Amino acid sequence: MKITPSARVLRMLGEIEFDEWQCVAELVDNAFDDFSEILRSGVEWPDGYKISVSLPSSASGQLLIADTGRGMTYERLERAVRAGWSGNDMHDKLGLFGMGFNVATARLGKRTRVLTTRPGDTEWIGVEIDLDRIKDDFEATDITEPKGDPAEHGTRIVIDRLNRTRADWLRRNGAALRNTLGSVYSWILAERGFELYVGGTRVKPVRPCRWGDDRSVLYNGKEQIPAYISIDEKLEDGLACGDCGQWQLVRGDVCTDCGSEKLTVRERRIHGWLGIQRYLDKTEYGIDFLRNGRKILRWDKQLFTWNNPDGVVGNEDPEYPVELAHQGGRIIGEIHLDHVPVTYQKDAFEYADRSWRSAVELLRGVAPLQPKRAAALFYQENESPLALLFKGFRRNDVGLRCLVPGDGRKPIHEETRRWGREFQKGNPDFQTDERWWRAVLEHEEAKSKGKEAKTAASVPSQPDEQAVMDALGVPSDAPASGATGPGEPVTVAATAVKDDREKIETRSERLARYENTSTPHAYLSRPFGHPDLGYLNVETRLLAGGERLQDDAGQAVPVLLDQRAGNELAALVDPTHEVFRRFGADYADLLLVELAAVLKVRARSDWSPSRLVAAIRAESLKDSALDGTTVGAEARDLLAEVRRRLVGELNRASESGTAFGHLTPEEVTATEESVIASGRVGQVGRLGQDGGFVSYVPALALVRLVEAMPAVFLDGHVFRGPYAGVTSPSARSLSLARVTGYLADVATIGTFAGEATALQLQRARLSVTLLADELAGEE
Repeated sequence: MKITPSARVLRMLGEIEFDEWQCVAELVDNAFDDFSEILRSGVEWPDGYKISVSLPSSASGQLLIADTGRGMTYERLERAVRAGWSGNDMHDKLGLFGMGFNVATARLGKRTRVLTTRPGDTEWIGVEIDLDRIKDDFEATDITEPKGDPAEHGTRIVIDRLNRTRADWLRRNGAALRNTLGSVYSWILAERGFELYVGGTRVKPVRPCRWGDDRSVLYNGKEQIPAYISIDEKLEDGLACGDCGQWQLVRGDVCTDCGSEKLTVRERRIHGWLGIQRYLDKTEYGIDFLRNGRKILRWDKQLFTWNNPDGVVGNEDPEYPVELAHQGGRIIGEIHLDHVPVTYQKDAFEYADRSWRSAVELLRGVAPLQPKRAAALFYQENESPLALLFKGFRRNDVGLRCLVPGDGRKPIHEETRRWGREFQKGNPDFQTDERWWRAVLEHEEAKSKGKEAKTAASVPSQPDEQAVMDALGVPSDAPASGATGPGEPVTVAATAVKDDREKIETRSERLARYENTSTPHAYLSRPFGHPDLGYLNVETRLLAGGERLQDDAGQAVPVLLDQRAGNELAALVDPTHEVFRRFGADYADLLLVELAAVLKVRARSDWSPSRLVAAIRAESLKDSALDGTTVGAEARDLLAEVRRRLVGELNRASESGTAFGHLTPEEVTATEESVIASGRVGQVGRLGQDGGFVSYVPALALVRLVEAMPAVFLDGHVFRGPYAGVTSPSARSLSLARVTGYLADVATIGTFAGEATALQLQRARLSVTLLADELAGEE
C-alpha cells in the first residue's frame, strides 16, 4: 500500500507540535466523524457508538484505539493513511486535515498497525506502517487477521515501539487524559450519546456548573439581568469550497483560492450561551468555543480584553475581572462556530478571518464593557450579551446583589468551589443550583438577623413590670391581674394549661418538630473532622418561626446534635439564642464545640477541648482563615479599582491639578519614585496634568484626596454616599467619614498586611466588604 506524501505536507508535518492528548484526540476525531455520518444517514446501529483507548502498561507497551464504526474498504483505508489526503468534508467533520493521522501516530511511536472490517467481511484487513523500514518507494506492508464473527465491524489502531517520554506520560496520566478529553468532547458525549473509554474507565463529559436559566440579579434596583443568556444568531448563508475549505467573498463557479469547482452553499450560525458559574475560580472561567462539537478553545478569556482599534499592537486592556481580581472570575459560555476556520493543530481559530471577527463583535461588541469608559472614549454604551453579564456580575458582592453565597458575614468561595467539584463528580445533591441559592438566601437572612440583634440588644426585650406598677402606685404585694390568690379556686383555663404541660413529648417527636420548622444551612453542611479524629457528615439546620431549641432536660441550648446512621449527623442551631443575638457568637464556633466532644469520644483522643476545636476548624473550615496575604491582596485589588475610578473622575471634572496640589512633599517624592520604578520615566514631568498620578500615590494619600475633594468623588461619582445635596454640615461629615474610614482601613492593610494582628485582619476584611458596597455603580 503506497502512502506517498507530497513535499508540502512533509514540510508541514515537521513543524507541527502535538501534545500527547492531542495525538490521541486526532485518532478519536476520525471515529467520532464515522459515528456522526451513521447518525446523519438514519441507519440503525444496534451495537452502539463506542471508542476504547487502551493505554500502555510500560514504556515498551502499546497504545490501542478501537471503535465500533462501519469499517473501511481497502481503497478507503489506503487513502485514509496516505499523508496529505483528506476525504473529510472540511466543514462537517472533526478530522479536518488528512495529515492528522500521520502526525499523531508518528509522534507516538515508530510502528502503527491499522486493522478495519465491515459487517459481512470475512477478515480484518489493514496496513503496517513501520517508520524504520519504509523506503523511498513509500510502500507499507498489507496485513490481515482472521475474523471470528462475520457481523463484527470497526477499526483498530495499534501503535507500538512508543516514544519513551510519551509512553511514560500516557502510562502515568490516565485520569488527566480522561479529564481533558471529557472537556474537549463534552458536548458530543452529552448531546450525541457517544461513548469514550480510556484505560477501561468511561470518560464523563465535563459540564458547565452554571446558575439556572431562571436566576437573575437586580441591577441598580430596576434592571433584571439574567445569569444565563441564550445565543442563536443565523447569519447569511455562505459559499464554501469543498477542497480547500475557504469561504468565498463573491459568488462564482470556481473557488477563488484553489480553483476547485466544488462550491456549496452552507449555513453560517453562531449559537450557544453565555452565563455565570456558581463559583469563582482563578483559572476555570472564560468561554469555550466549539467547532463541529469539539472544543477548540477552553476557558478562553480573550473576549474579556478590549483591543483599542485606534491603539498600537500591545495596547490591549483587560476588563474582567478587575474588582477583587485575585478571587478570579465566573463568566463562562459555550459558543459553537462551525463555520469559522481553525488552525491545523485545532487549538485556535483563524483570528484574522472575518468570520471570527464577526463572532467577537456579536458576542462582546466593539466598545469597552465599562459604560463610563466607553462614554469617555466616545462610544455608545455596549449592549452586547457579554456586556450585559458584565454589568450585572462584574462585582462579587456577597448575597442576592451578585448571586454570591455567604455565611452571613463574608463570601464562602472555597466552599462553593468544593461544591463545584461535587457537581463534576455527579453527586446528586449538587446537580442543580439549589445548594448555592440556599447559601445566598441564608446569607441575607443571617445579615438581616444581625441587624435585628443590634437593635434588640439596645432595647429591653421585656418591660420592667415592677417599675410600671410602682409608677401606677400599686403595692408590690398585690396580685397581678388574672392571678389566683391563696385559697381562691383554680379556673378551668388554668387547669387545662396544667394538663397540657403534663403531656410529655418524646425526644424523637421533639427532633422531628425541630426539623419540620428548620431550614438547611448550606455553608455549615459539610464533612467535619480531622485525619487523627475521623470525620462526620453534618447537615446543619437553622430553626425558624420563633421555635426555641431545648435539650433532653428541657434547657435552652444554642446547638443540639442528632446522631443518625453511621457517620451521618444533624446539627440544629437556634439563631434566636442570646449567645448569637446578644453576644454575636458565630454559629460555627459553638457547632465545633459540640462536634469536638463527639469526635473526642469516637477517636478516644486525649486532646484537650481547645486543641480539638482548633484542629477541626483548621481542617474543615479552611476558607475562614484570616491570612495576611489573602486579606492584603483583597485590599490591594479594591484599592486598584478605587484608583482607576478616581483617575476617571479627576479627568472628567478637570480637577487633576487641584488634586495633585493636595499631596505633601513626601507623597510627591514617593509618587515620582513609583512612576520611575514602573518604567514610565517620561511621565514624571507630566504629573498633575491628568489624573494618572493617582495610580502611583501612596495608598493612604487616597484618603486625604477624598477628604479634600468630597464633591468630586461622592454623590455617585466614585462612592454612593450623598454630599452636595445634604444641607446639614454634621450629616455631610458623617457621610464622608463613613467612606474615608473604610478607605483608611483598606489602605492600611493593603500596605502593612504582613504585620497585622488577627483583630486587625478581621476589621480590614469587614472594611473591604463595606467599602466595596460604597462604590457607585458604573451605569
